Amino acid sequence: MATRDMNGAPGSMDAVSKAIIEQLQEDGRRPYAAIGKAVGLSEAAVRQRVQKLLDQGVMQIVAVTDPLTVGFRRQAMVGITVEGDLEPVADALAALDEVEYVVITAGSFDLLVEIVCEDDDHLLELVNKRIRALPGVRATESFVYLKLRKQTYTWGTR
Repeated sequence: MATRDMNGAPGSMDAVSKAIIEQLQEDGRRPYAAIGKAVGLSEAAVRQRVQKLLDQGVMQIVAVTDPLTVGFRRQAMVGITVEGDLEPVADALAALDEVEYVVITAGSFDLLVEIVCEDDDHLLELVNKRIRALPGVRATESFVYLKLRKQTYTWGTR
């Protein structure tokens, strides 16, 4: 079972696997029996398919929280300009606990990193002492989140 990579290179995944993913995007706690009924498979077959999708890294099933409700008062996106090879910097950023999203980009920044922090002091320490100190980081620009208007994980499949 193959998928598209981040460059949009075509892959293949059958319609049943896509339907399972869509069911779980709507409700990650939906019982396998209910999913099976919706997609025309047995509970055991759905369980096997879900495990295969998880093992292949096609999807994750996680609890998504609102950072504000669990003690993180500051979120930000940080645009990073890198000198030299991007991948070691991206890997170092991905290893930081506060970093929840790292993407290599084309455009004004080489990397975009989404971070969650306890407060502004934590954000300052993270950006100034840890991110800017990484070898290869040439410049950063922080975009502090004032209010989150939309966050969704239900974009379906193609």
